[in-house]
Amino acid sequence: MTPTLLTYIIVVIISVKFLSDKLLDYLNAKHFKDEIPEELNDVYDLEEYKKSQNYKRTNYNFGLLSSSFSFVLTLVFLLCGGFEIADELARSFSSNPIINGLLFFGLIMFGSDVITTPFSYYQTFVIEEKFGFNKTSKKMFFIDKLKGWLMSIVIGGLLLSAIIWFYQKTETNFWWYTWLIFGAFSFFMNMFYSKLIVPLFNKQTPLEEGSLRDKISEYASTVGFQLDNIFVIDGSKRSTKANAYFSGFGKEKRVTLYDTLISDLEEDEIVAVLAHEVGHYKKKHIIFNLIMSLILTGFTLFLLSIFIGDPKLSFAIGVGNHSFHAGLIAFGLLYSPISEITGLIMNLFSRAFEYQADDYAKNTHSGEALVSGLKKLSKNSLSNLTPHKAYVFMHYSHPTLLQRVKNINS
Repeated sequence: MTPTLLTYIIVVIISVKFLSDKLLDYLNAKHFKDEIPEELNDVYDLEEYKKSQNYKRTNYNFGLLSSSFSFVLTLVFLLCGGFEIADELARSFSSNPIINGLLFFGLIMFGSDVITTPFSYYQTFVIEEKFGFNKTSKKMFFIDKLKGWLMSIVIGGLLLSAIIWFYQKTETNFWWYTWLIFGAFSFFMNMFYSKLIVPLFNKQTPLEEGSLRDKISEYASTVGFQLDNIFVIDGSKRSTKANAYFSGFGKEKRVTLYDTLISDLEEDEIVAVLAHEVGHYKKKHIIFNLIMSLILTGFTLFLLSIFIGDPKLSFAIGVGNHSFHAGLIAFGLLYSPISEITGLIMNLFSRAFEYQADDYAKNTHSGEALVSGLKKLSKNSLSNLTPHKAYVFMHYSHPTLLQRVKNINS
């Protein structure tokens, strides 16, 4: 297979992905005005429903513009020698393959982020602001951007350096060592993400003593779930949207509740949402996801080790000098259809796990409280209550609200 043919295949992959996504978006948008199912009639009143429809249409139109821009930019960069320019710039600073790789990816990632920043700025300060969600200041927006860049440089730089170093030392066997590094990193991040990363962006405080903490502790005791670490995160400083999540294992496991969740829901509803998260833990969904992630990472790295030494990969994206970093870009583009398939499979598991966690919450606490809590969260985020089935199948990691309500009430 010639480099030119590989280039054509990459262009086809990028184009098919873009067009299929736009078709799904269009089909989904056709359902924005659908009548609300009877089971969800109490989520919105007429004025709120019109607001949710307007929010969905606004995001659809903006998404069409931003994704089209990214699509055209990617093709222009690929076909007009953008990767070659980035490679030559990187090589002009050093002949060391690790430094070359870091500079190459740094130039591409930094340039892409700078170019697309106006879109994220508009999304935050125009669209989210218009519909009452945004609480982020302009200063915080750019500070978050800088922090994200620093994290990418430190964490991403270390991981990429290790991958290139192992490749230089072991060639095709590098994937074993890289797999071990990624496995250790994934486990470490799952254990300590809330302690090490979250504080860089948000303040976390232990949930204060009171009726809510008492109800959570009482529930945890009834299901034999030791839960000493319950934290509240100041999510309201960026958005009015609410969330809650579990992290860690053993003594490091903790529940993090957004302050917006506490203000939006009644205490029994919060406990029901927490019971859902406990269900994920009890059903070992977190461990399953971690293991599957490791398996998929190992499979991807194994395939990468087979093809990364072929100079045609670098040539396919217009880079004349074969290198690991250029081959990695080409491989990522060629691998994306497989990634789509594995993503679909993981979404199927994820949706099934959500039903199981809902059932656990219903059986150990209250299905009624969980339903009312889910409805409030959907209302407060102006969620789409009538998504297209194909869109749900391709993109949703959770069942729709209607599907969850029917399952809980069954």
